[in-house]
Amino acid sequence: MKQAKDQGWITPLWRILLVAVLSAGLMTPAQAGFREQAKRIHDRLAGVPPSDTVLQQMEDAINPALPGTANDAAVIAMNNANFYNVTLKNFAAPWTNRDQSVFVPLNDYIATVIGMVRDDAPFNTLLSADLTYVGSSGPAPSAANNDHYAQLEANNVNLRDELTDVAQSSISGIPPSATAGIMTSRAASEAFFIAGTNRAMFRFTLLNHMCNDMEQVHDPKLPTDRIRQDVSRSPGGDSRLFLNNCVGCHTGMDPMAQAFAYYNYNDVSGRLEYSGVGPGLGGTVQPKYFNNDLNFPQGFRTPDDAWENRWRKGQNAYLGFDQSLPGSGSGAKSLGDELGNSVAFASCQVRKVFRAVCLRDPENAADRARADQMTTDFMTTFGYRMKDVFAETAVYCMGQ
Repeated sequence: MKQAKDQGWITPLWRILLVAVLSAGLMTPAQAGFREQAKRIHDRLAGVPPSDTVLQQMEDAINPALPGTANDAAVIAMNNANFYNVTLKNFAAPWTNRDQSVFVPLNDYIATVIGMVRDDAPFNTLLSADLTYVGSSGPAPSAANNDHYAQLEANNVNLRDELTDVAQSSISGIPPSATAGIMTSRAASEAFFIAGTNRAMFRFTLLNHMCNDMEQVHDPKLPTDRIRQDVSRSPGGDSRLFLNNCVGCHTGMDPMAQAFAYYNYNDVSGRLEYSGVGPGLGGTVQPKYFNNDLNFPQGFRTPDDAWENRWRKGQNAYLGFDQSLPGSGSGAKSLGDELGNSVAFASCQVRKVFRAVCLRDPENAADRARADQMTTDFMTTFGYRMKDVFAETAVYCMGQ
C-alpha cells in the first residue's frame, strides 16, 4: 500500500517536471547544422533541392574549419538555373502589372531585372539605363509585342545562359536619352503608360521600388502651384476634401510625373510612343495631360517634361535623396536617377529580398538592424550588386 501511495504522489510530479523540461527545449530554437544550413540556403535561393555534390560543396563552405565562407555557399546556390528562371522571375513579375500578380508571362521588364542581377549591373540604374535583355532564340525582339519573351518561356530556356544585354533604344526606337530602364520597358509601358494621365507610372514605381504608396508620402504642406487642371479643388462641392486629402498626394506627385509628359502606350500599335525631341529639348505634350482640364482651368497646364522633386524638403526628406543630384531635371531618365539613388530605393530592394528569402518582413530588432546594415552595404561596399544582397540575406536566415 505504501508503494502505491508513493507512486500516486510521485507520478504527477514527474509529469510536471517532464513537461517543463520539454517546454524549455521547445522555447530555445536549435541552431541548424552545417548541412541543414546549406540545404536551407539552396532551398531559399534556388527553390529546388541541391544535388549531393552541390550540397557537400556548400556544407564545406559553411564549415569554419574549412576554406570558404557561408557567402560562398550562397554563390554556389545562385549558380543554379532555377535561381534565374524561377526565383528571380517570381521576384520581379509583380512589379510589371497593376494587379501585382506573379502569374504573368516573361517580358522585357522581368528579363532586364534577371539580367542585371546575373551580371552584377549596378541596380541603382534600373530606372534610368538604356538597357534591356533579350534571348538568342525565337522571334526577334519587338517593340510591338511580347512574342520573343513568351517563346523563350515556352521553350523553357535557361535564362542564366540565354540572356544578352542590348540597348533598349535599339528595340523601342525612342532616343537613348529618353530611355529610363524598366520604366520605358514595353511591359511597364503597357501597364502604366496606357490611357490615364501617366500618374500610374509614378505611383507604381514608388510602390514597387521605394516601398511606399501615396498614403505614406502624403504631405499637404507643400506648394500647390504644380497640381494639374484635372484635380478639382472642391470635389463634391467641398474644398476641405481637396485641402486635407487630394492635395497631399498631388503636391509631390504632379511635379515629378511631369517627367513622363512625352510618353504614351498605344494599345492599337502595341508600342511605347515618345513625342519629344529629347529631355529638355521640347516636344508635344501627350493629350492625356489635359484630360478634364475644365475641372479647374486655373490649375497647372503642363508645358513640357521638366520635373521637380519637392520631397527633398519636409516630412519626406527621410526618403534620403542624393544631395549630389540637382533634384530637378527633364524627362524620365533624370527622374530615374533621382529615385534610384535614394536611400529609400536601396532599402526597398533589401526589404524585398529579405521577404523573398527569409519568407517574412524584417520583423524584430535584429532583423531590422541587419536590413539597415545591408542597405548601407548595398549602396557602398556592394556597389549596388543585388546578388550580394541575396547572398547576405540567405546567410542571415540559414540557421533559422
